[in-house]
Amino acid sequence: MSRKRISFRTELPLLVWLVVVWGALWRDFSPGNLVFGALIAVVVARVFYLPPVELSGRFNVLRAIPFAVVFLGKVVAASFQVMYLAVFRGPSVTNAVVAVPLRSHSDLMVTATGHVISLIPGSLVVEVDRSTSTLYIHGLNVRNDVDTAKLRKEVQDTEASLIRIMGTRTELDALQAEGWPATRGAGS
Repeated sequence: MSRKRISFRTELPLLVWLVVVWGALWRDFSPGNLVFGALIAVVVARVFYLPPVELSGRFNVLRAIPFAVVFLGKVVAASFQVMYLAVFRGPSVTNAVVAVPLRSHSDLMVTATGHVISLIPGSLVVEVDRSTSTLYIHGLNVRNDVDTAKLRKEVQDTEASLIRIMGTRTELDALQAEGWPATRGAGS
């Protein structure tokens, strides 16, 4: 089975990322190690099928910075919430796995949303259905339908923020057609 040839320009972000991971794994960012990592990255990209990372061509720094600040705030707040639940509620905490359908069918956007959510303590992506762009999130302290709806909204708000930061023009237009104004806050 032959696969479609991927242009170097399309493959470049993946190669750069693989070289960065190589340097991080070895904790050595010397030129020699990075060149060797680049050779390994090219071999890996040619031998193994890795789908191309399709970037939108847009990145809004003015939205990314407030998003990062809000994200860090959520990580800190959630850390304290998890600590409180562990110390004072213990085994009586109710958890749930919640299906959250996403707007975007882009692998990059689904992955980014899943990673952001998983980095916030108390939530973890346990399954991804690529065919429907649905994330299955294990949520801590989800007791009822209100908590379930709150978790879904948080995940979809995160996806909306990521679309405003780096989504395609089509995704951004669809988001605005849903009633999400372009000026809505970074954390919502």
